[in-house]
Amino acid sequence: MGYSKSLISHHFEMKITSIALFFLIPFFIFTFGSVIGEDHNTVVEYLSMPFPALIVALTLIIGLQHFQSGAQTLIEDYIRGLGYKIALIFVKALSYFLMAVGLYSIGKIAL
Repeated sequence: MGYSKSLISHHFEMKITSIALFFLIPFFIFTFGSVIGEDHNTVVEYLSMPFPALIVALTLIIGLQHFQSGAQTLIEDYIRGLGYKIALIFVKALSYFLMAVGLYSIGKIAL
């Protein structure tokens, strides 16, 4: 079960993030529907409340994790050799970098 075991866990990770996003995206839309078109100060004030900040953080983390899993699937299917390793490292680094920047920004606004 060497390589197939990682494929099974990868498949379940995609399913779990898909289900989580299925519930998070409506919360995200309904949470921010009221501040669309508002000025910067109103949006910052709204994001400084715990519930909207939590919804944004969860959507960001789970969305980027889902992106990373999907991109990894594409890389595994279409890229071989050294390009495979480089592309995989790039996608993972990009995902984690965007998560860190997003969480830092949300934390800066919320606190």
